Formats: sequence, C-alpha cells, structure tokens
Amino acid sequence: MTNENINIIFTDKNIIIVEKPQGMPVQSDKTADNNLLSIISSHTNSQTFLIHRLDRPVGGIMVFAKNKKSCNFISEQLRNKTFKKTYLAVVCGIPEKKEDTLTDYIIKNERLNISKIVNKNTKNSKYAELSYSLIKTCSSEEYGILSLLKINLKTGRHHQIRLQLSNIGLPIFGDTKYNPNFGIKGKYKNKFTKTALFSNSIEFINPTSNSLEKYTINPNNIFPFNLF
Repeated sequence: MTNENINIIFTDKNIIIVEKPQGMPVQSDKTADNNLLSIISSHTNSQTFLIHRLDRPVGGIMVFAKNKKSCNFISEQLRNKTFKKTYLAVVCGIPEKKEDTLTDYIIKNERLNISKIVNKNTKNSKYAELSYSLIKTCSSEEYGILSLLKINLKTGRHHQIRLQLSNIGLPIFGDTKYNPNFGIKGKYKNKFTKTALFSNSIEFINPTSNSLEKYTINPNNIFPFNLF
C-alpha cells in the first residue's frame, strides 16, 4: 500500500498494476482532487505513463507504464485489440438473455459529459461493442431484483458499459447518470453514491517478460457486489 491506501497488485521495472478506488479520478481534472496517476508517480518517484482509463465512479484494476517504451508497447495492444479487459457490474433487473453481444453507435456530449446512443450515420458517432454473461441474480428487500454480470469490453467508448446496459433496461446500480432511480430525482438518490461497475481483470503481453499475463481482482467485500 502507498500512503494513500492504493492497492499495488504487481510491479516490475517497466509496469505497475494497481487497484483504482471508486470515486478517484485517474488523472488531474477540474476538481483538483487527488488522482491516481499523481499518486503512482509519487510512489515510483518518477514519471508514470497512463495507458488506459476508467471512469471516475468505477473501481478496479489498471496498469501504468514506468517508461515511454513500455507505454507504447502496451498501447499498441490496445489498438490491435489484444489487450483484454473484463468487468463485473451489478444491474437493476434481470437480462432477457443470459448471454448477449451489444452493438451500438455512441456520441459524446462534451459539455454535459454524457454519451447517448444514436443512428450509425450520425456525424462523429463511434461504434461500440461489448458482450455480457449473467453470473447470478439476487433479491434485495430494499432495491428489488439485482443481477451480477460479467462484461467483455470490445471497444473503449465514453461511458460505454453504463450507457449500453441502461439502453437495454439494465441500468447499473448506483449510476447517477444512466440509472434514473439514482439520479437527482430518483427514489434512491440519497441511498447510494457509488457506481457498481468494477474492472476485475486485464490480460496483455508484459513488456518485461514478453509473455501473456493475466491479473484479476474481485470486489467481494464491496457493496453491492457482496450481496452475491
């Protein structure tokens, strides 16, 4: 752990893999809140390179590079889609299909910092794809029927998982942007403030060993994942 209680999962001369806390920005933003990139750079006592991102409300596993060469090496895997990421999400409701692939076109509203699904011919829209599988459902007296999903992210669009799941009637628990029940006028607006989306595994070729490696963590003790 660092002084900021960041869980370090693995480190070598080229990379450092950590668990991003829910609610912490990955890099400096207009809030000037403490951010993960600065914390890791302080811990390594050198410049650290950001390779991929997680939304501020989302927790989970991330890899950072300790040098530009390693950053480029892993970034190329992201571009050619050999860098694999899986997520766990708690959603409200039960999916109609136990497994499915969602394909949409998404456009980002920079001013409002939200995205929406649009027709594929819409200017500046981007193709978005993910697949999900149902792991388990549970019944909560307070929140109703909830489902735990495993998600394989095929593209990395702005708010993609949150938006695409909401679009099929499975909004993520605690999501104040895409789940109306947790929005400013929602019935759970004062109940819970963290988005139940967690990056639980990454798989890529380590620039040090040049071998395919997979790292996994699970949010077993984090609400509402602990309901399952």
